[in-house]
Amino acid sequence: MPKSFPDPIRAAIFDMDGTLIATEAAHHRSYALTSQAIGWPLGEEILDTMVGVSRDLNEVMLAQRLGPEFPLARFYEEADALFMAMLDEGVDLRPGAVPILEHFLAAGIPLALCTSTAGELVPPRLEKAGLLGYFDVIVTRSDVSQAKPHPEPYLLAAERLGVDPAHCVAIEDSYAGVLSATSAGIATVMVPDLLPATEAMTAAGATVLPSLDALRELLMAPVEG
Repeated sequence: MPKSFPDPIRAAIFDMDGTLIATEAAHHRSYALTSQAIGWPLGEEILDTMVGVSRDLNEVMLAQRLGPEFPLARFYEEADALFMAMLDEGVDLRPGAVPILEHFLAAGIPLALCTSTAGELVPPRLEKAGLLGYFDVIVTRSDVSQAKPHPEPYLLAAERLGVDPAHCVAIEDSYAGVLSATSAGIATVMVPDLLPATEAMTAAGATVLPSLDALRELLMAPVEG
């Protein structure tokens, strides 16, 4: 295992969208299509900035960058409707999601979910994905005053698990999530989804892996020496 990982790992904390559930692409598409439909097409740079960030922080960002003329309420109302229609067609898991969760469970390691999604939306999404029963603790945007990239969500997840952050591992896909987990003092794995890994993410202390399967293989590898 990487030297940055605790030994032993006493808890694992997972992000949801883009890490376990393949919903970030649907979010991205719903925002892009809706912005075009209302006559305010959002460029890729703005769309990428929205990945892994809570709704309230994205609202502030859009208002600041696009000004008061941008129809924020209409944009989200129509984008949400389009996104939910996409979810009604099925919720896909990221490759390796169930095997990595089962790996931790088989090892007796408690699991937490730490997501920027609002609380009332999380259980239905997990249920659609078949993941609702895996987590001992769930921390949502509704549970914290400061959203990712602030460390509060991950610190709260570790606190509710009863495990020191230094003994946890976090698994993320977004820049905001990686910064949240690393600033909480948690060894962090980034499995990129929409956003590629950057030098800033490795500088923050994240271990970048290509897939959840690669993480499971790393954890199962015999310790040398």
